[in-house]
Formats: sequence, C-alpha cells, structure tokens
Amino acid sequence: MKTVLAIRHMHFEDVGSFEDAFRDQGYQVRYCDVGVDDLAGIDPLAPDILAALGGPIGVYEDDRYPFIRDELRILRQRLDAKRPTLGFCLGAQMMAGALGARVYPGPRKEIGWAPIALTPEGQSGPLKHLGNVPVLHWHGDTFTLPDGAVRLASTALTPNQAFAVGRHALALQFHAEVRAEGFERWLIGHTLEITLNKKPSVEELRRETEKWGAECALQGRRLMSEWLDALP
Repeated sequence: MKTVLAIRHMHFEDVGSFEDAFRDQGYQVRYCDVGVDDLAGIDPLAPDILAALGGPIGVYEDDRYPFIRDELRILRQRLDAKRPTLGFCLGAQMMAGALGARVYPGPRKEIGWAPIALTPEGQSGPLKHLGNVPVLHWHGDTFTLPDGAVRLASTALTPNQAFAVGRHALALQFHAEVRAEGFERWLIGHTLEITLNKKPSVEELRRETEKWGAECALQGRRLMSEWLDALP
C-alpha cells in the first residue's frame, strides 16, 4: 500500500479530512510524532507522500527545539528530489524555510474562520474548491515566497497563504484539513493563546466551526483528491 508519512507536532493537529482523500486513493497514513519518534532516522525519500503538519513554534527556534534542523533537512532533501510533499501551517513554514525563504513573526496573530483570496493560479488548480468557503486560520508567523514557488492564495494580513512548487509540492498556511468533530481539542490545547489573543473567543471559534467546519472539510477533501490526481 502507498504511504503518507505525516510529521505531527501536536497530537490533535492531524491530517483531518485529508485522510479520506488519501484512503480513497489507496494511501495509508502513518504518523511520526515529534518529541516521541526519531526524526533523524527518517529516510526523506522513502514515503510516497511526506506531510508536515501544524504546531505552535517557529521555524527560527531551532536553538530551543533542535528537531527543527532534522525536519528542515528532511524537507530540503525531499523537495530537491521533487518527491510529493505537503505542508500545513507550521509545515508550510517549514517547507518555505527548507526552500530558502525567510520565516518570521507576522504583524499579529491570524486566528479564526475567514476566506482566502485566490490568485489566478490558485483559481485554476485544486484550491478552487476553497473559493467560496472560509477556512481556519491559526498562525502568528509568515514567510517570504520561496524562489521558484507560485503563490496560490493570500489574505490582507498574510500575502503568502499558499504556494506550490511544480506539481509535487503544496504548502497551505491555513487549515483546510480541520474537522468540526474533535475541534474541542483545539480549544483546549490552545487555551492560553486564545486567552492572550482575546479575539476571537472560545465561544466565537466554536460557533464559527459549527457553521463552516463541515463545508470546509468537504471542500478540503476535494482539494486533496484533485492534488493527488495530478501527481507526476
């Protein structure tokens, strides 16, 4: 069976609704949990797809979290080999960093459900499924567009919300994979950040997720299915 190796930084930030698309096309998802499993032992080229998932730390914090160096090395080698690679939130920032872009704190936190503005390239590719549905934003960092990458989406606060490199690499700063089911884990796990940020509140996040979560998950699954179809 084909494999998706997902590097997971927080247990509740998993591949979400994308797992349905993976399963439909014959992929089995296996997790490598940072802080438990050994990233240094990963063969960067072995999985059919490598996915780097979300988390609350910064790519530039490798002095505090040395595993970041291993993750960047894995992504760099994989991207150099043009092997299928995905990144969501922190994972997208890791991909950008591996490609030589600068990753840095944004002007303020971007948290909550809001639409993205698709570029012409985004409208003509898999991201078109997200054109009419808000997605979940939950990040404080941003990045410059890597050399050779194509911008696919933006928001007023974050110009680089998604990029692609060829057909083999897709990075999403936002969370199109999140499911309404289990979202309470996000509210518990990120309680300090929500409290410090003040807006949106737990109640607002819960209400917006009930409103948009199911449709986002459906369109996210369609996005991923189309991306898988186009893999070289």
